[in-house]
Amino acid sequence: MTRSLIAIAIAAGLLAAAPAAVHAQQQQRPAAATQAADSPSRMVLDNTQRILSELERRRAEFSADRDALNAFVKREFDAMFDRDYAARQVLGRHGRGADEGDIKLFADALADSLLRRYGASLLDFNTRLQVRIRSESPLPRGLGVKVSSELLRQGGDPIPVDYLIRQSGGQWKVFDVQVEGVSFVSTFRRQFDAELQSKSIRQVANELRSGRLQADADVD
Repeated sequence: MTRSLIAIAIAAGLLAAAPAAVHAQQQQRPAAATQAADSPSRMVLDNTQRILSELERRRAEFSADRDALNAFVKREFDAMFDRDYAARQVLGRHGRGADEGDIKLFADALADSLLRRYGASLLDFNTRLQVRIRSESPLPRGLGVKVSSELLRQGGDPIPVDYLIRQSGGQWKVFDVQVEGVSFVSTFRRQFDAELQSKSIRQVANELRSGRLQADADVD
């Protein structure tokens, strides 16, 4: 089945707290709950409850007013994703020693391209999916935390979703989402590698901004 990776990744990212909810409910000791108050799980739990509630409450409005939907998705994306760090991962070797301004320009252009192309997909997302946590473990070299989960659908196989999360500015933020083993970062690193071999980061960012180049995550 053809599937929009980023549409799923954004939606699943907004649901990242649900595994945490299961995890938190299993912790019976007050001390454990206190320790989890500033954890990645807690961050995504609080975001999920608020986001899903607002999506349901404003679904009719968002369907009629795409500008309102785009503003909502952009606000939540910015709050949840570490766009600059994710952009560095996407750029890979091309970003080594690059100007910080160029990195930010690329990060903003990539995020805007993704939201323009896939943001409306959230209107079709089933907010009543059940979520099961599989594991939560530290990433190598102290880079952050990996939360592995499954989205459980009625009449369908579970969808494995992993979140890579790091501390940024004193907050936990997602920098990569892996849906059914397919990584947000790796997908776009492959897509932009050829462009970056012949163009500067700033040129690629400007083409993304103008729409001449689009972030395309449709996979089979």
